Amino acid sequence: MVEELVTAGVTLASVGAVYAMAAARVVKQYERGVVFRLGRLRSNVRGPGFTMVVPFVDKLRKVNMQIVTMPVPAQEGITRDNVTVRVDAVVYFKVVDAADALVQVEDYRFAVSQMAQTSLRSIIGKSDLDDLLSNREKLNQGLELMIDSPSIGWGVQIDRVEIKDVSLPETMKRSMARQAEADRERRARIINADAELQASKKLAEAAEQMSEQPAALQLRLLQTVVAVAAEKNSTLVLPFPVELLRFLERAAPAAPAPPVTPVAPGAPQSVQEQLPSAEPQSDPESEASNSGQD
Repeated sequence: MVEELVTAGVTLASVGAVYAMAAARVVKQYERGVVFRLGRLRSNVRGPGFTMVVPFVDKLRKVNMQIVTMPVPAQEGITRDNVTVRVDAVVYFKVVDAADALVQVEDYRFAVSQMAQTSLRSIIGKSDLDDLLSNREKLNQGLELMIDSPSIGWGVQIDRVEIKDVSLPETMKRSMARQAEADRERRARIINADAELQASKKLAEAAEQMSEQPAALQLRLLQTVVAVAAEKNSTLVLPFPVELLRFLERAAPAAPAPPVTPVAPGAPQSVQEQLPSAEPQSDPESEASNSGQD
């Protein structure tokens, strides 16, 4: 009798141990457990830690609740300004409702990936090239809204969408480089012209001040000579001011005028004064002889 009781106890303990091993489940901190009993969804979602299910009756599905980083394959399209580009992006999303992620959609990862690719092609067709290159923040928000709208019913929340790279054709890259170079050259010319204008105004003011004091021009000339001499050049070009020549011209004594002989009214003039000055005429015979000698 005792042996039978011991055997029955050992048998019950073995069955209990096997049952416990078959029913025991461990859910990690970043996971949630969804239980299906005979194919029907149980309302309570199992949290992290140790949990028990009915063997051969319940089926536990674990869903990862971490943020998933999913790269979107590069999509080629034509922008609104008829430029062919190739754009790739990355999507950050997480599961907020484990039951809906398993029941409402077959594979939520594949569904989010396909929706991201479709939305990215749509964004390319609606945007200009300048927006893709410089206004990415606005495009990221629009792309996030387009992906997040249908994924709400799947128990998935889109956390962030980023456009990674925009590939352009080589011809377009060269055209943009020429455009940027021309724009920089235009700005350089404008800056140089503005500098010349300001310098001319300052020079005009300086000339006006120097015109009041002629000695200031001489001092400025000496300063220029000192600046040139500091370079230790072997040749020194010294400009001669025109004002000094004018000063010497004014300071030179005037030449005496020739005496004028007074002539009485009605007096006859000399023959040389009456006759016009005739140029000497050449003799044709002498010219002929000279030409023969040559």
